[in-house]
Amino acid sequence: MAGQMDMGAILGEQLLNAAKMMEEQVDQEIANLDTLDENELEVIKMRRIEMMKKHQEKKAEWKKNGHGEYMEIPEEKEFFNATKNSENVVVHFYREETFRCKIFDKHFKILAKKHPETKFCKIDAEKCPFLCDRLKIRVIPSVLLIKDQQTSGHIMGFTELGNTDEFTTEMLEWRIAHGQVINYSGDLNTPPDQAAKKQKTNFVGKKVKMGHRGGKGADDSSDENDW
Repeated sequence: MAGQMDMGAILGEQLLNAAKMMEEQVDQEIANLDTLDENELEVIKMRRIEMMKKHQEKKAEWKKNGHGEYMEIPEEKEFFNATKNSENVVVHFYREETFRCKIFDKHFKILAKKHPETKFCKIDAEKCPFLCDRLKIRVIPSVLLIKDQQTSGHIMGFTELGNTDEFTTEMLEWRIAHGQVINYSGDLNTPPDQAAKKQKTNFVGKKVKMGHRGGKGADDSSDENDW
């Protein structure tokens, strides 16, 4: 009991110290503002307005290029047009009859709206054999992460997501973030699902091995198809 009380006291003191530090930082920022004259404040105001304007212009450009929605690339020749106009692209190679592709679809619809800075799209692997061969798509589903028209990551199957159909959107988001194609503020060293404790997967407690183009790590589950 004494140990529990000591731990509670320690946590309470840590929270108090954190609150105090935050309060001191706010006080310092207010003090800094008090020392600025009207011209300096006007410059800061104009800079913020300019930043907001540029951000709105960027959002309009993203929307024009199909960001914010999970879109289908209808045919192979459209792939390069779909990827060259966007800095960050996530492409899901799917087959209609593969169940796990539909699981990816569900999560990508959510992430497309959450990350307008990135284009999320999919293409039917059976309609683009040349592309699959060139990009070494051997497992369906596969996800290609593209930054500045260069492949920055490759997710093959569900292995890196815990090898389970029940992985979370946050888990997929974390894996995609390793390809540097989304703005991510979380901890890249700690998988989100690990914090949920003891999930029924073979993932917890194991180090994740990232898959890259042409690399190993593809899921050999019967729910996925060798290509």
